Amino acid sequence: MKLRSAVAGAFALAVLSAVPQAQAQKRLEAYETAKEAYIYAFPMIAGYKAMYQFSVDKTSSQYKGGFNQIHNTAHVFTPKDTAIVTPNSDTPYSMIQLDLRAEPIVFCVPEIEKGRYYSVQLTDMYAFNYGYVGTRATGNGAGCYMIAGPGWSGDKPAGIAKTFSSETQFGLVIFRTQLFNPADIDNVKKIQAGYKVMPLSMFLGQPAPPPAPPIDFPKFTDDAFKLKAFDYLNFLLQFAPEVPAEKDLRAKFATIGIVPGKPFTMPAVGEGKVATELGIKEGFEAIQKRRNEIGKRENGWQISKPFGDRAFYNGDYTLRAAAALAGIYGNDAVEALYPFAAADDKGEKLDGSKHNYTITFPSGGFPPVNAFWSVTMYDGKTQLLIDNPINRYLINSPMLTNMKTNPDGSVTIYVQNASPGSDKESNWLPAPNGPVYMVMRLYLPQQAALDGTWKPPVVVQTSK
Repeated sequence: MKLRSAVAGAFALAVLSAVPQAQAQKRLEAYETAKEAYIYAFPMIAGYKAMYQFSVDKTSSQYKGGFNQIHNTAHVFTPKDTAIVTPNSDTPYSMIQLDLRAEPIVFCVPEIEKGRYYSVQLTDMYAFNYGYVGTRATGNGAGCYMIAGPGWSGDKPAGIAKTFSSETQFGLVIFRTQLFNPADIDNVKKIQAGYKVMPLSMFLGQPAPPPAPPIDFPKFTDDAFKLKAFDYLNFLLQFAPEVPAEKDLRAKFATIGIVPGKPFTMPAVGEGKVATELGIKEGFEAIQKRRNEIGKRENGWQISKPFGDRAFYNGDYTLRAAAALAGIYGNDAVEALYPFAAADDKGEKLDGSKHNYTITFPSGGFPPVNAFWSVTMYDGKTQLLIDNPINRYLINSPMLTNMKTNPDGSVTIYVQNASPGSDKESNWLPAPNGPVYMVMRLYLPQQAALDGTWKPPVVVQTSK
């Protein structure tokens, strides 16, 4: 029998030597389907974690409020914000957790002054970016926009600048409003106060349709990313109607019990349990491997463009999952580019317990952007922001006026766990006392960044 994929040795021996060939083939197919289904499910589960903590579990420290309401955060994210990995700490967030089952939702934005970057990213349950409003996409003028769920049909109402269609009944709208400096926060608050959201019926001044039925949301636990993954997937798929591009895939998943809205039953020992469990395990390993290989490595930085819509992924579910693992809800590359530091100048992984580091931007060699850039520090184990004595989670271009410049016009960032000294503290990016996960963000990257002409500077290892 020809194996269609690399199978772990112990499992291969079990299916090939302990059972008849036909049964071995069936178990092998179950293993491969489970692996494929886990890869498919991963970004949906990551999105459900955020939805559950933001809008379902009122006891969660991350709870922001109910569905179809705008929730403004009048500060940048800190280590206390843990619902999503690698959040930015540049732009205060505003969010709408969408429930599109009853009717479309309308959101409106005010006019925002020229020179201040903002964006509104529309994402669905698959983690597809299906639309944008903002500085790049629509400009900084005021306007109202409508989001319709699957199955809705109708003409664009008067007063609506554009209609967006979501393939799923739930989703997340993410507003990012540029903060120039701490003293600018009141201006950001005024802009956030101008963000509005309402059901279509309210926008039109018409009676509301019947409300959607209540949902018994399953409690989110970390086992959702492990052996309970398909329980959560079955729950989520009932709000993600099948699209033609996934007809065969959904049918394949059904052969191992993945059916929208139905309970998932893990096979018993002897009936494919090992195949399913191994498929889940190796599915996650495949996502990790792809995450580490996304894009192209330049000067130790991994530069990739892994976020987009359904057409962008074109059936590459491993890339979609790897992007979610790297940082779910990342932007399309034309909106923001995210190089992450994979290694230092000696080819070693970054670790703040072993080394100090420097990053030096030459004079005139800052990241080429039309908005702004930043370098943000995360804990290498959790990919979350880290506590530090000066409450600094990033260094970004608006901070340059307060940083020290070298005699040749270059600027050096000191990346280390302990302070580099008072004379260098303005340029200090505090690092964890352990593995480092460091991400550069280029908002509205210029062509030189998108085509690889510009390259980020090397992270240089220095002694502690």
